[in-house]
Amino acid sequence: MLQIIVTDEFSKRYKLLPSIIQKKAEKQEKLFRQNPFYPSLHTEKLEPKGKQIWSFRVDKNYRVLFRFVEKHTVAFLTVGIHDWVYKLGFK
Repeated sequence: MLQIIVTDEFSKRYKLLPSIIQKKAEKQEKLFRQNPFYPSLHTEKLEPKGKQIWSFRVDKNYRVLFRFVEKHTVAFLTVGIHDWVYKLGFK
């Protein structure tokens, strides 16, 4: 099972999410811990690929950005609305 490290940025943004989205994020995190490429997560590597930034889907509108740190460790970088996340310059 994966170990997840959360950045201060992720924690700050997560606390601002509506409670219904937080519950969805918790459900998706459980799937993610078991298999980061579980089909309903729609995990994808973002451009430019050299930055090694990935995203997975919380729901239709929200995404979590993360990075693989070690074989069994990932860092959750931030979370937010799809359009906002992708405007960060990662894609």
